[in-house]
Parts: sequence; structure tokens; C-alpha cells
Amino acid sequence: MAEQVEIHAEDLHWLLETLVDNHGQQDWWPAESFFEILVGAVLTQNTAWSNVEKAIANLRQAQLLDPEKIIAVSDDLLTAAIKPSGYFNIKAQRLRNLCQAYLQAGGYSGMAKQTTDDLRSQLLQINGVGRETADDILLYAFARPVFVVDAYTRRILSRLDWISGEEHYESLRRAVEFAIGPDRGFFNELHAQIVMLGKDTCRPKPRCTQCPLISSCAYPRQNDP
Repeated sequence: MAEQVEIHAEDLHWLLETLVDNHGQQDWWPAESFFEILVGAVLTQNTAWSNVEKAIANLRQAQLLDPEKIIAVSDDLLTAAIKPSGYFNIKAQRLRNLCQAYLQAGGYSGMAKQTTDDLRSQLLQINGVGRETADDILLYAFARPVFVVDAYTRRILSRLDWISGEEHYESLRRAVEFAIGPDRGFFNELHAQIVMLGKDTCRPKPRCTQCPLISSCAYPRQNDP
């Protein structure tokens, strides 16, 4: 049974407001179509977003941003296109798996008819789609009010001393969702802001003096950043 995790709504609102004041609105996820979000959610596994952008640009130039084309194209052409995202052989197969499931479900309209829980279950049955990838797709492609837990989230919330950082994915996701309620816009912007802070400032070796959270963060008081 998943452990109980408590995160306070006022803390999350403070976090979002502080980060928006610092970074501005992010309007994430950057994509030109719903299907492109699905592709990006797979390609972003274990790599920086800048690398995903290069891979998606390659797919667009090769006219491969289409599920049927991704399934039909040769391995050589597909892996060459997505090579900037890393682990390209594995990700090529994961993309094909996702595209097959996408088409079998009736495309976007077919998937969109499902409840959030049913759609999450279906996504998690696809080989290569884990919880974070599934929730990326639910939140950004299908506009469902779910919170995405990633490595940046664990790092930042644990340095704030709100969590240990070792919580089960579902426990942490549900704690945030329980605190806020079904607010898709909030989850969208909070995740985007966390990504911004995690990649630019709250890095494995943090740049605490540049961080807008420094006055309320436990990490610089406990360490020598």
C-alpha cells in the first residue's frame, strides 16, 4: 500500500507564484500538434529538452510526424531522425509501440473519450511508457488534471524539506493533486516552472545564490552550496 504523503496547498501556491514571478509564464508543452506531444513525451526520457527539439525537427523535416509513417519507416531512417534524443534504438521501438496503440485506440478522438484512469491504464500497458511519460501525455496532450512527478520535482521539493525524495511516484502525485484539486492549468504551469528551475538553477550541484526560493529553502542552510 502506498505511503501517506502530505503537501500543503499554500506551499504549492507559494512555489508557483514565486517561480512565475521569476521565470514568467511558460505555456508548456511546446508542440505544434497533439501527436507531437506524444512523440516528445517518449523522446524526452533520459535527455534534455533541447535534444528532443532537434529530434522532432528532424522528424518534421523527414515528414515522419505521423503515427502510420513512424510504424512504416525503416529502422535506419527513424533512428537517424531521433538520434539527438539519445538511446535512439530503444526510443524508436517505444515510438512504434505508442503509435500502434494510438491507432488501435482510434487515434486522438478515441483516446480522448476514455476516463483519465482508463487512459492512464492503457498508456501504462504500452511497452516503454512509464508513469511519468503517461502523465505527461495525460496532462499536456489530453488536458487532464494530473500532476507529473519527475526528477526535478523530487530534487526541488526535497531540498525545500517538504518530502524525503524517496516517495513512491503515485503517493507523491496524489498528494499534490489532493492538495490542489482538479486544476489542470495549475499542474501544467507548476510542472513547467519546476522544469525551468531544475534545469537552470536547482541542478545536481545547485546555484543557490541565483535561486528565487533561497530564503525558504532548507538546502543552503544544511549544506555549503
